[in-house]
Amino acid sequence: MDRAILHVDMDAFYASIEQRDDPSLRGRPVLVGGPLRRGVVSAASYEARPFGVRSAMPMAEALRRCPDAVVLPGRMARYAEVSRAVFAIFRRYTPLVEGLSLDEAFLDVTRSGALFGDGAAVAARIKRDIREEIELTASAGVAPCKFVAKIASDLRKPDGLVVVAPAEVERFLAPLPLERMWGVGPKTAARLRAAGLATIGDLARSERGRLEGLLGSWGAEVHALARGADERAVEPGFAAKSVGAEETFAEDVTARPDLERHLLDQSGRVAQRLLHDDLLGRTVTVKLKYADFSIATRRTTLPAPVADTDSIYAAARACLARFPDEPRRVRLTGVSVSDLSPGPPQDGLFPDPEATRRRRLEEAVAQVTDRFGDRLRRATLLDDE
Repeated sequence: MDRAILHVDMDAFYASIEQRDDPSLRGRPVLVGGPLRRGVVSAASYEARPFGVRSAMPMAEALRRCPDAVVLPGRMARYAEVSRAVFAIFRRYTPLVEGLSLDEAFLDVTRSGALFGDGAAVAARIKRDIREEIELTASAGVAPCKFVAKIASDLRKPDGLVVVAPAEVERFLAPLPLERMWGVGPKTAARLRAAGLATIGDLARSERGRLEGLLGSWGAEVHALARGADERAVEPGFAAKSVGAEETFAEDVTARPDLERHLLDQSGRVAQRLLHDDLLGRTVTVKLKYADFSIATRRTTLPAPVADTDSIYAAARACLARFPDEPRRVRLTGVSVSDLSPGPPQDGLFPDPEATRRRRLEEAVAQVTDRFGDRLRRATLLDDE
């Protein structure tokens, strides 16, 4: 039996949620991202993309290209909430769902045919459910393997559906530019093009040894993928290896108390994402990017997994204290939690009243945030407003 693998990717997920929740934004270019001067674009609505705006672009450049864009800071708790609803739809059709991020996943629907039809039919149903129940659009690719499904989902965005039958895989891949190949970035693409290779078909027709000479041991995998040979299974489980939040400042920060205030805000954002995703974490990492763009990190592993702001912030402060105590200008701080496990924490035989209090406080913050948006702030952060 040929496999039926879907790759479903939400269209401009963060920006589309903002437009859905605020009708005044519909039809307008919307950018979700960091501070105006030195932040980056996390998501761009389709109205902004004709101007050449894309995710990961510096916000200043995006606004030069699209000066009328509406810039929003982002609401990760809200995006995680909508993501859970999307993934619940996925799991109606198969338990084999491998999340790649909040807004995309692989699904193996090979054995779903008796109930829901072939892969194309399942993809169409999922797209319909997302549109009718969540009022968003998704693009989907259907193919016998993950590599081809992911490429297919990106070809007719937004609201696209591309189906590649097993017999059509090599013909489908052959004319595509080699930049569509998984893992081929600008430097690798330049090296391959300099060798006279321009399309995925060129890679497929090349000798395996030649690609290994150009790409090292990875060349054998590229040779297989270019011919549509991808036996990787869809692996359900936790998509994220870590949950984090970071911020590039409009002005460099040097004072330790100011850095701690930013870490507190980021710890709260991480805690809310952990709570929404029913995750706990044991390892807390703090990242600093200095004015010269050098990056340093410190991490600590806690005796028990946590998911609340106070515990994460206490660990982040301890990490910060281990950085050299010198007046260096910092342009970015970040907090992340890894070593993840399912939550919520168990109270055990002798519950910790303080841990229980912190968890209930985090749940209360989440309820208020879900209702009113990310406007609830700790008093120590109010001077930042």
